Amino acid sequence: MDLPISPPLEPMLAKAVAAMPRGDVLYEPKWDGFRCIVFRDGDDVELASRGRKPLTRYFPEVVEAARRELPERCAVDGEIVLRHGSRLDFDRLQQRIHPAASRVKLLAAETPASFVAFDLLALGSESLLDVPFGERRDRLVAALADARAPVHVTPASDSYAQALQWFETFEGAGLDGVVAKRRDGVYQPGKRTMFKIKHERTADCVVAGFRWHKSGPIVGSLLLGLYDDDGRLQHVGVAASFTMKRRAELVDELAPYRMDDLDGHPWAEWARQSESTADRMPGAVSRWSGGKNLEWVALRPEIVVEVAYDAMEGDRFRHTARFRRWRPDRAPESCTYEQLEVPVAYDLDAILGD
Repeated sequence: MDLPISPPLEPMLAKAVAAMPRGDVLYEPKWDGFRCIVFRDGDDVELASRGRKPLTRYFPEVVEAARRELPERCAVDGEIVLRHGSRLDFDRLQQRIHPAASRVKLLAAETPASFVAFDLLALGSESLLDVPFGERRDRLVAALADARAPVHVTPASDSYAQALQWFETFEGAGLDGVVAKRRDGVYQPGKRTMFKIKHERTADCVVAGFRWHKSGPIVGSLLLGLYDDDGRLQHVGVAASFTMKRRAELVDELAPYRMDDLDGHPWAEWARQSESTADRMPGAVSRWSGGKNLEWVALRPEIVVEVAYDAMEGDRFRHTARFRRWRPDRAPESCTYEQLEVPVAYDLDAILGD
């Protein structure tokens, strides 16, 4: 591959801020998918992920779309997303990461992904890393003016009011918030020079287990549950925002609730997990952890904690929740899905312009 910039290249990142920035910035919707820099040199295409793990083999349909819709020689920063109906579906997107080639081929046909471009890093023999973002944005729009689905160019606006509207409405299509980028900013790989504004909500959850921390015998994360309409405690995610000192203290605080025998625990069946259900269990083998088994310790489901979260993905928290406080005043049985805020639906086609 003969390009002015080549993989591996760390993408430029965003730091979280509490309020929408003002000034000489451009606002974009924050897409909820896999960050990806597409490198194309003729028929040679590579999909590089944020963690430097290549995504090329998992998304053959995106590779073909890049050959068909992107400039002959380019590097384009963007997001691989997967839609289901009129909204994005990150859960189905995660399922695309599969070791079997036959399964990859089947999923590419059954649940095809799209690529949303939001920055142009190289074009022809020219590197654009030192070009101000405002100009890179103009050149991206021009370069992809004739691109067709499943390749899209993200909307962008310099209007603060428009950004606020996007923040309030686009969540209904499965988007993640808003990103603000300085017009005069150059592209700085691996640096958090952009700004992201994400939704934050709180929920009261049952603590029914914990995982050990990777550094030793201290608490790594709390396993959270909510009761569904049938009275079953469903695993909804983890909370892990603790200092190292606090993690050590939690070992003693949780000790009285530990269960050596899983009989009677609402998640007892997870000790007998199968390959088809493993990735929905707290002891699951993660596709992104190199086969590491995330062992967990069962607790009697009697403790309630308030956590902050940004969004749901199906029946679980999209990201790791943040610990806020213990809720000794709440009965575990009162922690149900009914307390969660559901965004008003919004049509993804209205964002992509399809």
